Amino acid sequence: MSIWSISRDPSGVRMLLDVGAEYGVNSASLLQGSCLVMSQLEDPDAVISGMQELKVIANLLRILGHPPGLGLDVGLRCHFSSFGMWGYGIISSSTLNEAVDKALRYLDLTFAYSAIKKVIQGEEVLLTFSPPDLSPGLKRFVVEREMGTALAILQDVGGADFRLSGFHLQRGKRRIYTVPAKFQTLSGARTNVDAAGYFLAFPVKWLAFKPPTANPITATMCERICKQLLERRRLSSHLSDLIKEYATGASFSGMPTLGAICKLTNTSTRTLKRQLQREGQSFRPLVANAKSQLAAKLVLDASQPMSEISERLGYSSPSCFSQAFKRWHGVSPSMFRKRAGNV
Repeated sequence: MSIWSISRDPSGVRMLLDVGAEYGVNSASLLQGSCLVMSQLEDPDAVISGMQELKVIANLLRILGHPPGLGLDVGLRCHFSSFGMWGYGIISSSTLNEAVDKALRYLDLTFAYSAIKKVIQGEEVLLTFSPPDLSPGLKRFVVEREMGTALAILQDVGGADFRLSGFHLQRGKRRIYTVPAKFQTLSGARTNVDAAGYFLAFPVKWLAFKPPTANPITATMCERICKQLLERRRLSSHLSDLIKEYATGASFSGMPTLGAICKLTNTSTRTLKRQLQREGQSFRPLVANAKSQLAAKLVLDASQPMSEISERLGYSSPSCFSQAFKRWHGVSPSMFRKRAGNV
């Protein structure tokens, strides 16, 4: 099942608004462009899309200047009570091993975007994180948030004595790949920022740990509810809506290709084309229309240079972008902006 075919609880966005408020950023600025309103976020039965949450994250990172370690900061604030029945099902598990397996089985009830796997290597357990193809800043934030959350919940289950044997972040040359001093040691393990991937490790003996909060009746009840929630959260939106959301959002680098959408939705090319056909759509015109709408939106923002807009939309030069814009809107980008009074 693809993370993009499941709707999600708005608690992740609410936490982002709380973090933003600590930095003096108002909610309206963070929700801009997400099509979310505060009444939705305050509704316990509300669900949102992953694209909407990613837009809020992108806004937060842009406004704060992509501070290193922000994902870890947010993730380490999360505990089992942050996730409703999913969290209570984990904390009531009979062993830490059962808790980890249950957490991964119902991972779609959280705000995780990465594929997370449990791997046993000798005397260590590895939790590996494979983030989706997002822009670098977004990717680093979401995987840091997930790893921080995983550690916080492992500590919830394992108690005060729980210790990691390793916390590994993928290497990178940009500032976003560095870690602030306060996160350079986590749960007894030195944070490694020069790894080939993202994973955390702990001694295999911890799998047998029996938490004092274990309760088989509560665990069974929570799992039953988690199954029902998972079914309810399957998005009914059309594939064409997902492609338009992808193309007009600011969460991804470049415009969508057929291969990228297939990877995103875990769907074969043939199946994707067939589904679009059933919706009366085809991929290329759908992307072109979305690109046209996004181009107009970006051009109307006078703070954005034409060179950056053309690059954002995948054009080799501003002149190539200008020619395409004239075909869509009948005038050059500069004239379009001038007529709107944004110069």
